[in-house]
Amino acid sequence: MMSTSRARMDARSWSVLFVLAGAVFLEGIDVAMLNVALPAIRADLGLSTGMLSGVVSAYVLGYGGFMLLGGRVADVLGRRRMFLFWLTVFLVFSGLGGFATEGWMLLVARFVTGVAAAFMAPAGLALVTGNFPEGPLRTKALGVYAGTAAGGFSLGLVVGGLLASIGWRWVFFAPVLLSALILVAAVPLIKETAPSRPATGGFDLAGAFTITGSMLLLVYGVIRLEHPGDGVAGTILTFAAGLALLAAFVVIERRSADPLVRLGILRSGPLVRANLGALLFVGSFAGFQFVATLYLQEVRGWSSLQTGLAMLVIGLDTILAPTLTPRLVNRFGNARVLFGGIVVAVVAYALFLPIGMDWTYTAMLPTMLLLGVAFSLAYGPLTMAATDGIAEHEQGLASGLLYTSIQFGTALGLSAVTAVAALGDATTAEARLGALQTALFVPLAAAVLGVLITAIGIRSRPRPRSSEPEPALAG
Repeated sequence: MMSTSRARMDARSWSVLFVLAGAVFLEGIDVAMLNVALPAIRADLGLSTGMLSGVVSAYVLGYGGFMLLGGRVADVLGRRRMFLFWLTVFLVFSGLGGFATEGWMLLVARFVTGVAAAFMAPAGLALVTGNFPEGPLRTKALGVYAGTAAGGFSLGLVVGGLLASIGWRWVFFAPVLLSALILVAAVPLIKETAPSRPATGGFDLAGAFTITGSMLLLVYGVIRLEHPGDGVAGTILTFAAGLALLAAFVVIERRSADPLVRLGILRSGPLVRANLGALLFVGSFAGFQFVATLYLQEVRGWSSLQTGLAMLVIGLDTILAPTLTPRLVNRFGNARVLFGGIVVAVVAYALFLPIGMDWTYTAMLPTMLLLGVAFSLAYGPLTMAATDGIAEHEQGLASGLLYTSIQFGTALGLSAVTAVAALGDATTAEARLGALQTALFVPLAAAVLGVLITAIGIRSRPRPRSSEPEPALAG
């Protein structure tokens, strides 16, 4: 498939990478487009605030709840098979969402779409790591993959604004067209990767049920934090039940002959730090993006399209991640590049704290530019660190752990800023602005914590990941 002696990707390798990157781009753009189109959906279907929030939460529940199971299934049943099957499910239910006439139809469509993404994402990432050997080639491939993932979310804000102005149903139909093109290209191009030691054994059904139930309850508990009026007791019970199932899962995995998650994988310091870093980094950005959107649309009165265009500059990571980041990783190592990216994010959030009623876009631009740089430096190394040094037959599991952390981070970041922004009486624009300013400290604090955790990785791994020249980038 590729010339490992020259460490250079050929045309087929690039084609495979573009197909796999296209799938993760599809996930990012799908979520971003829906977020921008929510006001139009509510106006057309007459949905309550709770139902509208449920449309977003249904996807999060499906994605976060089934991610670990998706990683294990990919390792056991085959990455290619799972990738193609769940891409098809994603296509079908995204299209069904576009035909919805009631809120419950959207809930079902988004939940199943989230489940499809939970099985498709770890299979796709495992196919990337399986198709490109560890070293400069994999660094280059993961740089392109991560940049495409982040770029999908950034571009989705603009595309969603454009499609919502035509009709919100196109926010669901557009991913159908894109996923159909990816599916047609994937069938002949993608071949099953052959791990050095295939995953053996059957499915740990008891472990699958307990971890899936635990993830669903914990994600739902995080979502409940957005609405303090739902009852503190119910939220506490939800978290308690989720933690109880998690404890039961650990006991089951220790005794299982074929565990769903081999607990020994968590002894990898880089993997644990990468997952914590992903949770904090992505969670901080999700919270910031939510606050910035409310500020621009509800305080400043900007349209959804103007808001998307204002954040479009963050998408420069689509260019920098596959070009600049692999060079930096090969020279300085994952930990240092990741550390620099999260530090840049801290600076970006701090610069946005003094937002005011008359802030110009020129004043906001440094934050948007720095966030684009932060994603360029951090997202790829997070993906690399989460799978680096993991045995081939457990790449699906490692990918599932990473995406679970990302989804939890997203849910936690959104819920935290929503809960903080809802405190106090925000009946006037000035009061609303004050609440949003307070909420901005949440992503700032999360990013600072991410810096501290990443700094441990620098101390424990002082040497660069590779001191060899970069033959993969010679061309």
